[in-house]
Amino acid sequence: MLPITRLNRNIRSLKRYRQVLGVLIKYGFGHIVDQLNIDYYLELGKRIVTLGTASQEMEKLTQGARLRLALEELGPTFIKLGQLLSTRPDIVPASIIEELKQLQDHIPPVAPEQIMAQIHRELGYPVEELFATFEETPLATASIAQVHRGKLKSGEEIVCKVRRPEIEDVIETDVDIMMGLAYLIEKHLPGGDLYDPIGVVKEFRRSINRELDFNREARTIERFTTNFAEDERVRIPLVFREYSGHTVLTMEYISGIKINNLKELNAAGYDLESIAENGADIFLQQVFVHGLFHADPHPGNIHVLPGNIICIFDFGMVGRLDNDLKQKLTELLLCVLRRDVDQIITHLLYSGDLLDEGNLSSLKRDLAEFIDDYYDVMLQDMKVGRLILDFIEILTEYRIKFPANLMLLARALITMEGIGKQLDPAFNMVDHLKPFTEEIFRERYSPSSLAKEASRTFQSYQALGKSLPADIKEFINRVNRNKFKIDLEHRGLERLINDLDKSTNRISFSLVIASLVIGSSLIMQTEKGPMLFGFPVLGLLGYCIAGFLGFGLAIAILRSGRM
Repeated sequence: MLPITRLNRNIRSLKRYRQVLGVLIKYGFGHIVDQLNIDYYLELGKRIVTLGTASQEMEKLTQGARLRLALEELGPTFIKLGQLLSTRPDIVPASIIEELKQLQDHIPPVAPEQIMAQIHRELGYPVEELFATFEETPLATASIAQVHRGKLKSGEEIVCKVRRPEIEDVIETDVDIMMGLAYLIEKHLPGGDLYDPIGVVKEFRRSINRELDFNREARTIERFTTNFAEDERVRIPLVFREYSGHTVLTMEYISGIKINNLKELNAAGYDLESIAENGADIFLQQVFVHGLFHADPHPGNIHVLPGNIICIFDFGMVGRLDNDLKQKLTELLLCVLRRDVDQIITHLLYSGDLLDEGNLSSLKRDLAEFIDDYYDVMLQDMKVGRLILDFIEILTEYRIKFPANLMLLARALITMEGIGKQLDPAFNMVDHLKPFTEEIFRERYSPSSLAKEASRTFQSYQALGKSLPADIKEFINRVNRNKFKIDLEHRGLERLINDLDKSTNRISFSLVIASLVIGSSLIMQTEKGPMLFGFPVLGLLGYCIAGFLGFGLAIAILRSGRM
């Protein structure tokens, strides 16, 4: 049975399916819904949604705008999915990404008594016993949680981030639906497998489950605090662990000015150039030194404190770069600097990222043109964000997979470069990037690093040498016992079988209708049996049944859109 049928067959799930599909149809995606054969896989005796068409007003909107409106209407889980897709220019066109960046949560705040009950359940004590003051009106609201100001009995001012009650059940149901739809998209939509929809949903499920766990976010904040303990340019909010848990996160309240509020920053006498430099260096240090970076550095999450200190908030979304990924980036960057297109392609092939090797000559030409376009650009005129987007566009065209963490890094780097340009028009990200990359190059080719790599390579070959004789022996034994099997999968064949099945059923249905018409005509000629209005009743009944069945068949064909 297909994965979609693992969904709990309860009323709530089926209602949510109907709602999701209905919204997609409302915003002009009915043709996609119809191709997914939803009803067949849910094994329902009737259609769970009646296909219609989008209104004329909707048809005037762009595809990206319609998708954004649909996701906003479907609620927090789908809004979060849209926000994730806005970081994936490798699978989503630029025009749609611009729309997805505008996704907003239009969710009213949870009633104060529900928030207080959530805190009581999580921490074991009522709010009045935990806090000296607790403001019922939220400071901020979002799809997963809302934030309230307060004060501890010891006097510290705090903000309390509280997860919305029952949001976990809502997200679980929606992600199950997403996974089912992703499976059908990959199986039935032409070219659907190129975008790896199942992989995208799995990545999203992992991301949102991490975001739901405030204990994990607390640990992340503490890691950032440790990483920048010696850096006076950075301030990370303190976490009060005794007032935090799985669904509640209590941190110190810090008041600052948003990093893009130039008017207030100038009025307060801040040095905008220094802020831009500090922000860039701090972000690049997260990436290249610690391998753990804030993946959503929009201006609302970065405030400026007296002394040009950068204060960072909201660590629900972070990215990670391990040593292998750093090395991979370093090698690619070295190849670009050397203008070595062949070596770039070699790295892509060996890393397994190049899915289609059939058009290497065209890929080589496009990469050479890309390098030539940027090689002679003056450093002060180079935009790192634009360079990354152009490179990703080439990778996407040739179906080259891009690791999710690198996509997060690309988006965050573009955001930070934009903020730097706002603060200081002369800001140049390349100037800040060079020292970090040079340090990575030095480490990569240092004697100790080369020795470690040689040792790892030797150990790998040693392990292979130990296991190879046993593997060969097992292979020969399987062949001798006739137990050697090769599994072949014909992708796309299932869709052809389903289409043939539909066609066969329609032909059979048509034959039954034709037989009824012919049989009824013969009975009409006999003029025997019970009569009605001078005609045999059986003949009239046969005509009526044939007409009813024919009308139903015509409607089914018209609904499918395939005449």
